[in-house]
Amino acid sequence: MKIAKASRVCIAAALLVPMTLAWAQGPAAYPTKPIRLIVGFPPGGGADAVARIVAERMSRDLGQSIIIDNKPGAGTTIAAEAAARAEPDGYTVFMGSANLFGADKVLYKKIRYDGQKDFTPISRWTIAPMILAVNNDIGVKSVQELIAKAKQNPGKYFYASSGSGGAPHMAGVYFNKLGGTRMEHVPFKGGAPAVTAVIAGDAQMIFATPPSVLPMVETGKLKALAVTSEKRSPLLPNLPTVSESGVKGYDFTFWFGLFGPANLPPDVVRKLFTASQKALSDPEVVQKLAVQGNEALPSASPDEFRKWALAEGAKSKQLIEQSGAHLD
Repeated sequence: MKIAKASRVCIAAALLVPMTLAWAQGPAAYPTKPIRLIVGFPPGGGADAVARIVAERMSRDLGQSIIIDNKPGAGTTIAAEAAARAEPDGYTVFMGSANLFGADKVLYKKIRYDGQKDFTPISRWTIAPMILAVNNDIGVKSVQELIAKAKQNPGKYFYASSGSGGAPHMAGVYFNKLGGTRMEHVPFKGGAPAVTAVIAGDAQMIFATPPSVLPMVETGKLKALAVTSEKRSPLLPNLPTVSESGVKGYDFTFWFGLFGPANLPPDVVRKLFTASQKALSDPEVVQKLAVQGNEALPSASPDEFRKWALAEGAKSKQLIEQSGAHLD
């Protein structure tokens, strides 16, 4: 009987060991292995640069590497779906933006996720203006001159973008709405060919990310008229805003933030949020992002980010609906 009792004690102890290890390696120990960050853009672009700069710094505090998984295509919806279907354990996260909250469903009718239900917002990472730049031959030196010419020639002025439904496209839709113009949209497969088209005169203007257009402005191939943010950008303090140039109320920026799948454990959210905060307050990270035209702007809390992202998403959806754009 004593032997049997001892055996039962040993068996119970053996069963307890895996449970104890599992508890020790749970949320309190997170992360215990590399984290995958899904990015809906190809390597080498502006979004990819943001992901790599922030992720590299976060990995130092988390004690695990963050591996970038580029899944471009279909306006980031391929990447978003992969992230939404991932296990909510903190080992798969997603760098998303405003189109996650409704604009994607307007553009793509076969979306199989819900931005509000299938993701856990963690923190905003960056925010950035775009630059309104024009072809030199158009002969304008200000936003007001551009609007005057466009109104004199409705439907005969064209703005290029990196693709339908993206932030550069929506910046043009918003400009038409508030400026009372009717400039036509010409989508290209990426920012580089869109900028090239404006230089060549195939389109007269572009709303572009700073890294994609500033080199052309600095070499005199394009003329920058304004930034699209409400206030002047600290990255480009000498360039006026579209709003102060006469289009009152114009404010259009693009941003990136960190999301996890729905039902991410609170402890995991807290650790990822804290690591984001530390990364985005690091002067080296701030400088690297500034070179890419981005301002480091972490959220005050995950809940604040959720509310802000939903509001930005609603604005983006409304602009998409007004544009009449759809891709399938």
